[in-house]
Amino acid sequence: MAETGIKKWIITITVITASLLELIDTTIVNVSIPQIQGNLGATITDAAWVVTGYSVANVIILPMSGWLGSFFGRKNYFLTSIIVFTIASFLCGNAHSLSELVMFRILQGLAGGGLISTAQAILLETWPPNQVGTATALFGLGAIVGPTIGPTIGGYITDHAAWRWIFYVNIPVGALAATCTYMFVRATPSDGKGKPIDWWGIGLLAVAVGSLQTILEKGEDEDWFATPYITVLTVTAVFGLLLFIWRELSTEYPIINFKIMRHRSFSAGMVTSFILGVGLYGSTFVFPVFCQGLLGFSAQQTGEILFPGGMFTIVMMPFVGIMLNKGIPAQFMATIGMLLFFVFSAMLSHSTLSSGIGDFFWPLAIRGVGLSLLFVPLTTLAIGGLKGQEVGQGTGLNNMMRQLGGSFGIAGLNTMIHIRQAVHRNNLLVNINNYNPFYNDRFNGYVQAFIAKGKSISDATRMAYGAIEGAVQKQSTLLSYNDAYWVVGIVMLCAIPMVYLAPFVKGQKAVSDSH
Repeated sequence: MAETGIKKWIITITVITASLLELIDTTIVNVSIPQIQGNLGATITDAAWVVTGYSVANVIILPMSGWLGSFFGRKNYFLTSIIVFTIASFLCGNAHSLSELVMFRILQGLAGGGLISTAQAILLETWPPNQVGTATALFGLGAIVGPTIGPTIGGYITDHAAWRWIFYVNIPVGALAATCTYMFVRATPSDGKGKPIDWWGIGLLAVAVGSLQTILEKGEDEDWFATPYITVLTVTAVFGLLLFIWRELSTEYPIINFKIMRHRSFSAGMVTSFILGVGLYGSTFVFPVFCQGLLGFSAQQTGEILFPGGMFTIVMMPFVGIMLNKGIPAQFMATIGMLLFFVFSAMLSHSTLSSGIGDFFWPLAIRGVGLSLLFVPLTTLAIGGLKGQEVGQGTGLNNMMRQLGGSFGIAGLNTMIHIRQAVHRNNLLVNINNYNPFYNDRFNGYVQAFIAKGKSISDATRMAYGAIEGAVQKQSTLLSYNDAYWVVGIVMLCAIPMVYLAPFVKGQKAVSDSH
């Protein structure tokens, strides 16, 4: 039964705030890794496990969150997740060694994985069927804006306070969300009493998904299959996944109900959510690294560049919900969103080393509008045919696929950038020879400039070669980032046919049928 009046809005703000905490913490730590490394006396590779541990734990729980919400009662599970997440945040901020911090981040990830999907399921029950499009749009603000602003908030806090405060700031927000959940969210029945727990399913899921996420997080740093443990994890992930699917299809009380895959719209939605993750997290990964690594922007400046695009998303989201409620087909809006995402990628693929803040405003604004037209329609298409307990299972799997899409996207783009960087470098080096007048002019110009600064001819010549090498390195890196933008755009274009595999229903009917 849907809520009305002020209670509906209190619940909405509460669940969005709780899920936003989890989504921001997915990326907020990234820019603070060097400070954490120095403060705790760890190597940069070891400190990276602060991010990896959270992501692995998070993606393990996501597909289980529907079953956990049903087993313990949705309100009970959601409230417990908020409390554990808040306590884990304090423990992370108070950690005295890297091993403590990684352990508490894993705990935080396990709790956080139960927030986003359970929050979405609570929201679907809170709003009446003819307004679920608006509710999903409001929820989408956190899902899209959270990963985008996470590094900015982390950079600002780290620059103006200390890295520990990126965890401490969660405490008052988590306490308020827990209080509002306890007071206002309606309790749902617990189905766990007297039913057996599929421990084999839980174990196989943890092994398979945990191994896969670890591969995606650490593969590029470890040179992929040149490292034995990555090879072992790959074999473990493949066999673990096959055994897990067999187990869930053969047991009477599965952790994940794969029977919901019979809904064609949900199966198609899983694929499109994966691709949305590639675009959302992939572009969020490439653009800040490009700005800070090549253009010399700070984390705070990069966040300020991203902010207007996020505002376009925020402004557009309610209108997307209204359009869905008025019956505009979700397929149409998703198609426009993917086309806009391609336009954004194509525009950024022409970036240069002299690109400034003004050059990024309209591409990121187009991205912001495109994302608003993607998240809500794709979610509507995925869960539109689900009913009852299937909604909780569906939201968990759907969010896991978006998260895995992001991990695949980041890992793939990172690897592609390194490969293309070498290719572009070799192509550019062909022009570095004494028979090229442009090269001779540039080289002699460098030599004369260094001599004018008082350097000897031998030192000036050596420094000129270094300057040429630096220019080649920068240009090859720039071209590889431009290639990455193209890949993201093309992936989004190729996903357009997938949205039409779902039954062609109007937005209002799709979300109404899920109740």
